[in-house]
Amino acid sequence: MEKGTLVEFRVQGDRRLGVVDRPDGKTRWFVVDERSQSHSLAPRQITYTVNGQIYKFSDIPKFLEQVKPYLDPSSLEVAWEILVEDGEAVTPKEMANLLFSESEPPQCYAAHCLLSDDKLYFKQKGDGYEPRTIAQVGERKHQLEVETQKAKGHQEFLARVEQSLQGEPVEWQRQDRQRLEAIEKYAVLLADIVRVGLNYDSLARSYPPSASVLETMNMLGRPATPQAAFQLLIDLGWWSPHENLFLRRSAIPVQFPNKVLEVAQQSLDFPPTDLDPNRLDLSHLKVYTVDDESTTEIDDGVSWELMPDGRERLWVHIADPTRWLIPEDELDLEARKRGSTVYLPTGMIPMFPEVLATGPMSLVQGKICCALSFGVILDDTGAVEDYCIHPSLIKPTYRLTYEDVDEMLELGVEAEPEIAAIALWAKKRKTWRYTQGAISINMPEAMIKVKNDEISIDILDDSSSRQLVAEMMILAGEVAARYGQTHNIPLPFRGQPQPELPTDEELLLLPAGFVRSCAMRRCMPKSEMSITPVRHAGLGLNTYTQATSPIRRYSDLLTHFQLKAHLRGEGLPFSAEQLKEVMMTVSSTTQELTMVERQTNRYYALEYLRRHPHQVWNITVLMWLREDSNLALILLEDLGLQLPMSFRRSVSLGEQLSVKVGLADPQKDVIQFQEIIYQEAQSSAN
Repeated sequence: MEKGTLVEFRVQGDRRLGVVDRPDGKTRWFVVDERSQSHSLAPRQITYTVNGQIYKFSDIPKFLEQVKPYLDPSSLEVAWEILVEDGEAVTPKEMANLLFSESEPPQCYAAHCLLSDDKLYFKQKGDGYEPRTIAQVGERKHQLEVETQKAKGHQEFLARVEQSLQGEPVEWQRQDRQRLEAIEKYAVLLADIVRVGLNYDSLARSYPPSASVLETMNMLGRPATPQAAFQLLIDLGWWSPHENLFLRRSAIPVQFPNKVLEVAQQSLDFPPTDLDPNRLDLSHLKVYTVDDESTTEIDDGVSWELMPDGRERLWVHIADPTRWLIPEDELDLEARKRGSTVYLPTGMIPMFPEVLATGPMSLVQGKICCALSFGVILDDTGAVEDYCIHPSLIKPTYRLTYEDVDEMLELGVEAEPEIAAIALWAKKRKTWRYTQGAISINMPEAMIKVKNDEISIDILDDSSSRQLVAEMMILAGEVAARYGQTHNIPLPFRGQPQPELPTDEELLLLPAGFVRSCAMRRCMPKSEMSITPVRHAGLGLNTYTQATSPIRRYSDLLTHFQLKAHLRGEGLPFSAEQLKEVMMTVSSTTQELTMVERQTNRYYALEYLRRHPHQVWNITVLMWLREDSNLALILLEDLGLQLPMSFRRSVSLGEQLSVKVGLADPQKDVIQFQEIIYQEAQSSAN
């Protein structure tokens, strides 16, 4: 190649002209561009050679100015229309003659630029360019239009993202939502850090992003990782910083389908025929409903009745949601799919649409309500002497909180002797269950609530009111199970195998109190469900089923379906095999619900501790998790939280210490405590 030849080459994709200066070895050439920068080029890197004269690198700007007037891409369409019929390829020189009627170097180079940049009318074939067919051009035009629209959509999306990042309101488009929903699916993988113990790096390797996610994250200049996707959604205001990833990762439906909501509203507007027209009228009884103040699904109440023969009868009234649905209808199948109401620190996800669950299904104070009432006469020891079960009508008298009932019992309110009588029977009942082998394990239980981003943690006291309600609910469960056993009705019976508890000698070796309770709790086997009666060792009952929360637990609803059909003298809606199949499905669902509830509570427990880095906490060492590495389970006594802690010294079970939070990262599920000396604890407290 002659020195002074003008050639074209590319630098990082950009077209550039240079003048050949001298050889570089046997095959390469040094080329100097208009900036006087030297480049070593192989022949294959040279994309065009300008023939006809010798140039200096200082001539390049002038040459480009001569080329510029001819760079009109629209002129190619005219040339294509002339050439398409014959379909013959043309060289840049021939195209220059056709377009400009000249073939001097500037015109030839302009033709080369037009042809090499063209994506529509011509395609390169050797040293020439061949016109595309009419069909190919039509298809290319369509493709380019699609690409143009896509690029426009990208720019508009980027503009809306920037608008959102500036805190301005944004009207997201359908395509935007599709992009962000794909980002959501990727971000929820962060839940696997807790669920399966992955760290950030292994999570990104295990779950590479989809093409859509990769495109969006690259477009926004962000790493395509789950944590970056999570942060993007927070920055856009699409998610909150404490988005419940456990819930999103699960199959738990948060919203009700429109069809189910329509059926619920229709049931409310046009109540279905009551299948129990001859309900027992118990509206004369004083009925107490006792719940937490925040409870909206009120599904149980209690009464006390003095009978003509002087005996006392306890009534446990349970809400009757089956008044509003039948097996296999829309409401029933949706409740079955959900399995249970989900209780989270941030609120609840109901099993039934709220318009029914907190309205006509609930036992609302002062209103005539449908119920399934369990009337029970106990003997002097607290054992069941006689019982009856009736679909009923009741009129709840008082909507009380546990604190209200505790105060009434403490003050001995004379106007409410019924509540005192129920409390007395509850104590007898509890004593009787212990004689039957019931096992009591008292450990503090934390109740975590989140409201307006404020986290509160309270300890649920094992107060007289809570014991009263618990005993009455257990009593109703025993009576329901007895009825099922007597009449050979398949029910979702619940049992618990007899545990192998530590011996008295072994327990005496442990500190009294929470450490012993923790040791006993470890020995308790999981409860089991069966379609035939089975003993519940923990409760001390030979047969038991849950029947007191049919608005909130699907297994309780199944019990109601079966019992009420039998009470009406009808065939059972579920055979033993059908019931077993439904129970298996529901059990699988409720296990997932329980896991999400547990993970969410732990998240907010760690977040609460993260927000209180200087607080001193009194703890008790409960049990060893790995004694060889000094890893123990501790109890934060003021919060009722049980968490792991690694000690740097030897400690004993039952030892009481003071600690601070060293590190708390709820998203990574990490908590570390630091032991502090008493003087430091006293100083921090002051």
